[in-house]
Amino acid sequence: MKITTAATLALAGLLAFTAAGCAVTREQSTVGQYVDDATITTRVKAKFAEDKTVSAMAINVETLKGVVQLSGFAKSGAERSQAEDLARGTPGVASVRNDIIVRP
Repeated sequence: MKITTAATLALAGLLAFTAAGCAVTREQSTVGQYVDDATITTRVKAKFAEDKTVSAMAINVETLKGVVQLSGFAKSGAERSQAEDLARGTPGVASVRNDIIVRP
């Protein structure tokens, strides 16, 4: 009986310690926001891969709280614009920050 009670208390303490380590602060995303952002990033990258104009390998996509940031290099202004248009047309995107540099 004493062993079971001690094991239960130890497990409860471990769970409480672990839960405190997972607390979300004001500046961090919640788990749900993180999953939503990861989904948006995946959808944008998939659109880039399907499009013949945009190089999915040369353009990076990061999402934070629905804001998509595009970075990397494009071969033309048309590729840069197309990447932004594809990102804006993705469900869940609040806004797009286009930091793609055109490099011939």
